Amino acid sequence: MLEKKTIEYEKVVLIGVINREQDETKVTEYLDELEFLTYTAGGEVYRRFVQKVDLPNPKTLIGSGKMLEVEAYVNDNDIGTVIFDDSLTPAQQRNIEKQLRCKILDRTGLILDIFAQRAQTSYARTQVELAQYEYLLPRLTGLWTHLERQKGGIGMRGPGETEIETDRRIVRDRITLLKKKLLKIDRQMETQRGNRGALVRVALVGYTNVGKSTLMNVISKSDVFAEDKLFATLDTTVRKVVIGNLPFLLTDTVGFIRKLPTQLIESFKSTLDEVREADLLLHVVDISHPQFEQQINSVNKILAEIKSGDKRTIMVFNKIDKYKNKIIADDDLTTEKTSEHFTIAEWKNTWMQRVGDNALFISALNQENLDEFRKRVYEEVRDIHVTRFPYNNFLYPEHLDEH
Repeated sequence: MLEKKTIEYEKVVLIGVINREQDETKVTEYLDELEFLTYTAGGEVYRRFVQKVDLPNPKTLIGSGKMLEVEAYVNDNDIGTVIFDDSLTPAQQRNIEKQLRCKILDRTGLILDIFAQRAQTSYARTQVELAQYEYLLPRLTGLWTHLERQKGGIGMRGPGETEIETDRRIVRDRITLLKKKLLKIDRQMETQRGNRGALVRVALVGYTNVGKSTLMNVISKSDVFAEDKLFATLDTTVRKVVIGNLPFLLTDTVGFIRKLPTQLIESFKSTLDEVREADLLLHVVDISHPQFEQQINSVNKILAEIKSGDKRTIMVFNKIDKYKNKIIADDDLTTEKTSEHFTIAEWKNTWMQRVGDNALFISALNQENLDEFRKRVYEEVRDIHVTRFPYNNFLYPEHLDEH
């Protein structure tokens, strides 16, 4: 009889800092997300450390007293990895590793690690490898600066400087090679996009883990990988979908996230090109997530950065089956009602009312309200198609006839 394999999770400690840009509430939100990222990467969080830092310590980001506290906990509990929510400079990373004597990562390094695990196709792997090398290059430089400063002397003659220059050259050459490879694939993908004809293009966008791939599977009856982990999908998937008698192209894209590393935005250029070239965006939101409004803002910010913020958009509030609001008892006269107490009906009467018909509430998993969703998407795609081909509008009936 075969023994069941047990997954061994790495023991991890998380560190966040309160500063002028992020208060205690924000840091808690970020660390919640960092914990989910850690779980996705194969780690188990044993403890969180938070410190208020007006000016970051140039050597270790956090203060020396807090570092001693972390060091004691790491040693006493056999912790293998410490992850900082904020970016570390190469020098800070090196100093912290020297003191804690364990693996040190920041949020960017963790996200890159997850991407490396999740990349399935040759294209995605190339994108991730490029981002990793660009992240590594300044850290590689930092590792050897002590040799550069010595300029020879006892014990320092020989290959020290040559070694760092060799390493730098190898990494730079690899970056150049990967960029050329991606440029070639980007051209091929651009040609593919051009060969798709005049079909209307619809792109699913949204924060990571909001259910885009599940929705893609339901609409297109395809089998795109979907899992309740962050960044389950890295590769762009395009399917031809027909609603009624109207065909269009539906694209599933990589999820966005707060503090998305700039290396990844550049590496995943072609994925973002699918968004840039889309005629209609379906902005999928996990309404059951406590910070879904902040997630919407993060996605809108990235869309604005890639010059796609003013595209036609339908807001698709997914996971209504999982939505739970806090209840205030009838005899509770002290608790102030806030957004966490809203029902979905009450949410609809907030700023969502301004979105009007362009706000849909569904459960892709349980297939709730999908008829309304299909009807609304059909109307929008038909409008785009009729505008593009005014002489062909007789092909499309006024009312949606599902097949």
